[in-house]
Amino acid sequence: PGNSVFPFFPPSSGCRTYFVTVSSRLTAGNQETLCALIQNPTEPVSLNITLDLDSSSITITEDFKIKIILVNPLASRFRCLLVLQVPIVSSETVASISVKIEGEEDSMSKDTKVLIEPPAFVHIVQTDKPIYKPGQTGECGVWDFHSSSANSVFFYLVHQTCEHVRKGDSMANNAFVPTGDVTLKVSAEAEKSNKKCGKGVVTVPTVGQVDTVITTLLVEVSTPPPPKEIKFLQPHAKNFVNGSERASVSVVGDLMGRAMKNLDKLLAMPYGCGEQNMLLFAPNIFILDYLKSTGQLKESTRKTAVGYLESGYQRELNYKHDDGSYSAFGMSDPSGNTWLTTFVMKSFNAAKQYIFVDQMYIKEARKWLSGLQKPDGCIQSVGKLFHSGMKGGVSDDVSLTAYVAAAMLELDGNATVSPKSIIFGLVADEITNLYTVALLSYTFTLAGDQDVRSKLFTLLDQKSTNEGGTRHWKRDDAPETGLDSVEVEMTSYVLLALLSGPSLPGFGLDYAAGIVRWLAQQQNPFGGFSSTQDTVVALQALAKYATATFSPEGSTTVTVTSVGGLNKRFTVNEDNRLLYQEEKLTEIPGEYTIEAEGQSCVLAQISLFYNIPPPSDFSAFQISTNTSGRCDIPRPEFMLFVFQGRREETNMVVINIKLLSGYILQDNSLKMLKENRLVKRVDVEEGYINIYLDGLKKGQKETFDVILEEDQQVGNLKPAVVKVYDYYQTSDEAVTDYTSPCNK
Repeated sequence: PGNSVFPFFPPSSGCRTYFVTVSSRLTAGNQETLCALIQNPTEPVSLNITLDLDSSSITITEDFKIKIILVNPLASRFRCLLVLQVPIVSSETVASISVKIEGEEDSMSKDTKVLIEPPAFVHIVQTDKPIYKPGQTGECGVWDFHSSSANSVFFYLVHQTCEHVRKGDSMANNAFVPTGDVTLKVSAEAEKSNKKCGKGVVTVPTVGQVDTVITTLLVEVSTPPPPKEIKFLQPHAKNFVNGSERASVSVVGDLMGRAMKNLDKLLAMPYGCGEQNMLLFAPNIFILDYLKSTGQLKESTRKTAVGYLESGYQRELNYKHDDGSYSAFGMSDPSGNTWLTTFVMKSFNAAKQYIFVDQMYIKEARKWLSGLQKPDGCIQSVGKLFHSGMKGGVSDDVSLTAYVAAAMLELDGNATVSPKSIIFGLVADEITNLYTVALLSYTFTLAGDQDVRSKLFTLLDQKSTNEGGTRHWKRDDAPETGLDSVEVEMTSYVLLALLSGPSLPGFGLDYAAGIVRWLAQQQNPFGGFSSTQDTVVALQALAKYATATFSPEGSTTVTVTSVGGLNKRFTVNEDNRLLYQEEKLTEIPGEYTIEAEGQSCVLAQISLFYNIPPPSDFSAFQISTNTSGRCDIPRPEFMLFVFQGRREETNMVVINIKLLSGYILQDNSLKMLKENRLVKRVDVEEGYINIYLDGLKKGQKETFDVILEEDQQVGNLKPAVVKVYDYYQTSDEAVTDYTSPCNK
């Protein structure tokens, strides 16, 4: 539905203009908003709105008769919002809205037609909790559009199958409990009754006597830690929760297709600070640039991406300091952050071709960063530097300065911070930190220094790891299991450096293809990677490679078969290359074969998820819980102990607490958490509490008190999970669980 616009141009007004907008399609019974705007007003005016319906004129109530009093007669514009209660109609009705403006100089009126539609007959199903555990009893209420009353329906989440019932066994002992999305079907039938409904007589309608509502409920396993995504056909963990396995195969004909589908959920992580908000912002720029340069940008995709850019831009301004810098938690931090300010500056500059960005914000950030340059040419690190890749020894200043210089070169090719200053007279092969070397290779590529660039590439090639046609760079002390975010990031910087300058002998697209193969294998099912920074840099590099190798021609058929009889064919061609195609795999464990035939780029991924119980030992963190409380009141309490183990110092730490079913966080507890000196932010959303900490040092022991209170009584209550992890090295984690002391 569009809007009806009333433009008024008084003949003697010069540039004075009046606008009134109202939706051209109204829903009966709803409250609609009208917007009145005056450009360059010169006098007070009165605004009257009249609705003509069924040949009778109805003047909108006095609440909508306003007199606009100009506080400042020289103001360039004045606007206000009016709320209109749309009258009830039984069928589609055309009405007329009349707008009249009166003042000493101006007197004008205009009419327009609007369509009033009857309200849709809808049902609302509300459950007593968003997620259920197997065996729990749930309650839901069913409301229709016209009634405020509700009927409660009880259901028990157990699905019985014949295969699980043996002779002599009881149904309760052999019931198979489903997990995942479980379908709930509620049917209602109107019957004759002598009882009154309120003051009205009960009648049975001729249409809608029987109605059915179908919805889905999410049922988790008994102890649901966050899922772990792997690329095997059966769980490799010996101790996993039976029944939690779920798998799928997906096919997409574009390197950026998976990320495009999941721009709002690239990571299964919270977005509670200024840096993480940028993950919802920056990837949209790379994808828009790629689609635009390859002629694939559709209007629907542009609108979605621009919407994310606009909302992310406005949110990021909440983390801005008065001096033009930015930090993870805004003005609650003592100062801006060098790394984040650089990231925001270059991202805002790249986004200005798609959305409005106040250039003053970019200039202020650049001025603040330039003021941090020390006499030796390096950039001073200000604020909490969460990024572990930029820490440690001499390379600390080199990495940070290289990052700032690269960002300024991305702005306009002119870096206030000279890349030459970050070498300190050192020869390239004397820099031993591979992250620093990778970042320097990108910086000197942007600076156009081919001699230094060639030396850096030679060193990087010697240090690279080649496995099965892939190429990447490892870091010292990387975890043996799980994805290391720093390795993804520095490998991506090498790819960016290769593609951002002239091709060097032996370092062409064939060399880059091995890097892309490794990066593509590290992507999670949503198109992201492990953390904020590695995802942003990797997507920027992959977008450059996709642009350089783009070819709209070709078609490929991907066939997925299994021993159990699956035979699924996916067709990828120039018309659907951006389409994300997915098929669930039901045979777990199972043996699958993937075959591709044709000539085009296709990415196929098998993703297997399963749940594992909380492990008992961790080297990076130690965590334990203890609960105590009074059971005669609905306020059980539990205390959470966090102890930092192996590393000398952590990055930002996140404590993720899954709420017990039916429990909520007490308001006073939320206030006490926020007053803790280590806590930077607390978010409560979708059944979780996320507590952000600045970081922990080795041997530092901290206690956090969290008070929960029972909001809905839940039977057969199962434990919930508490997880603590390093935000930028998510493989460093510890997990435990807890339950209510009143759960007997």
